Amino acid sequence: LQFLYFIEYNIVIMNIFRRTAVLRAVVNKEAVLERLAARDARMRVKREKVLTDAQAGLPSFAEKLKACGLSDMLVRQETKTLQVNIGLLCNQTCKHCHVEAGPARVLENMGEKEIDRIIELCKDSTIQTVDITGGAPEMNQYFRKLVKGITAQGKKVIDRCNLTVLSLEGQEDTPQFLADHGVEVVASMPCYSVDNVDAQRGDGVFDASIEGLKKLNAVGYGIDNSNLTLNLVYNPLGPFLPPPQKSLEAAYKEKLMETFGISFTSLFTITNLPVKRFADDLKKEGKLADYMALLVNSFNEDTVGDLMCRDTISVNWNGKIFDCDFNQQLGMPLGVHADDIQTGEDRSIWTLKTVNDHLDQQIGLGAHCYGCTAGAGSSCGGSLTQEA
Repeated sequence: LQFLYFIEYNIVIMNIFRRTAVLRAVVNKEAVLERLAARDARMRVKREKVLTDAQAGLPSFAEKLKACGLSDMLVRQETKTLQVNIGLLCNQTCKHCHVEAGPARVLENMGEKEIDRIIELCKDSTIQTVDITGGAPEMNQYFRKLVKGITAQGKKVIDRCNLTVLSLEGQEDTPQFLADHGVEVVASMPCYSVDNVDAQRGDGVFDASIEGLKKLNAVGYGIDNSNLTLNLVYNPLGPFLPPPQKSLEAAYKEKLMETFGISFTSLFTITNLPVKRFADDLKKEGKLADYMALLVNSFNEDTVGDLMCRDTISVNWNGKIFDCDFNQQLGMPLGVHADDIQTGEDRSIWTLKTVNDHLDQQIGLGAHCYGCTAGAGSSCGGSLTQEA
């Protein structure tokens, strides 16, 4: 599926732009986006069937919650976090990427009117944190406008940084910009060894990531007695759950300081969910069904009350809203379950009057939700419970 997705994406692009060498100097952007959306819809149907087949014989996530008496837990609470996927443009193409970001995704990126609307929605709201992700969010031309607009309201901003973006031309002052605005940096670093990182994220990524960490340290991030937070993210390199977060954090701190003189604040361990590229790879290797069984059999009911979807709204690059970033990638509109996608109604930042319009509404569920409740649990802020 991943190979088919890649081929189909590039056929769409080449058919539309084959008479020009400049992707941005084009014809009708809306027509291109319509064709890309149609491609995404076709791939979504194929992938949904693959995931459903992989879960054959296992209880659905809704059934598991009901059996544990937890069905009423997953309803929307007061919204505290707005997670904004500012676009799919990225300087990397990672194997585990659940948004399938990459250098070719130049059109699917948030525009200024959406940025302005998000800033407006956050004013005088219950939002405490705006969590900016991508792609590589720093590559969006309106990234800094969003950061300035939110921090001016006294709210927390998180930048989910891939580290290598800091080495790109035009990003030389990004570390200082982030520091000047007190942005919390959450940086991808799946291992402290070159072979493992490059295997997951591409050749040369480890060295560029180390340089990125050094640049962040140089402006005060992750340093003792500094108020600039630098958190690292670990994703497993295969179809298994993360190791205990605290012990892995200790190993990271020792190795990175000893080898490179790098320090950071905390480590987040995040489970890979069976979504898009990672699911495609597992299917290709014949491991998807076994991974789904692992997630289901590792269900931890103690994690449910802390799931981030309860108080988070996820916004995609064109302003549509979802219960979480994974539901976003699966095309599940806010409050719509995976098996109801075809009849679900799209909602967006333009239909919201306030960020709490959907208070007490049921959260959309699917098989992938098991990834957030397996073992010690998983969220964009790391594990949810003490090591299970």
